[in-house]
Amino acid sequence: MTPCGSPSKLSTERGRAVGSDREPSSTPNVLISAILASTGAPAALLRRWLDGEFELVVSERLLAELRRALSYPKLRSHVSEEEAEAFVQRLRGDGFMAHDAASPPRISRDPGDDYLLALARSNAAVLVSGHRDLLEVKDAPVESARSFMSKLTAE
Repeated sequence: MTPCGSPSKLSTERGRAVGSDREPSSTPNVLISAILASTGAPAALLRRWLDGEFELVVSERLLAELRRALSYPKLRSHVSEEEAEAFVQRLRGDGFMAHDAASPPRISRDPGDDYLLALARSNAAVLVSGHRDLLEVKDAPVESARSFMSKLTAE
């Protein structure tokens, strides 16, 4: 099992994850939630990744989406430009950099989410997301942050 979620891949001996979550606005909410709130499953997953419990899968497209979302004025009052860039660079340096699919197959209701599903599948990872549209995709490696955290805790 590996997490892959709002633009990231988490992998350890126990599994992998793509750590990105996307809302209709295409923001990587799981990662953003993790840095905005110190409690909750996203923050706990981030801490466990930082502790080396799994590998986080990221890609250029995921990091670009995260950087763009962190520059929105509503987030800028919570995360400075320097903090946002440091976070993106930490993910780039310590995450597993995977290649984005050139033309991901159309799987989800939102074609903008398909690259995340392709990223998870091509890296044997789990996409960690809170977006209902992604969680409802049939036969896709998608879990909520809470579900993925429960599996890590049970191991």
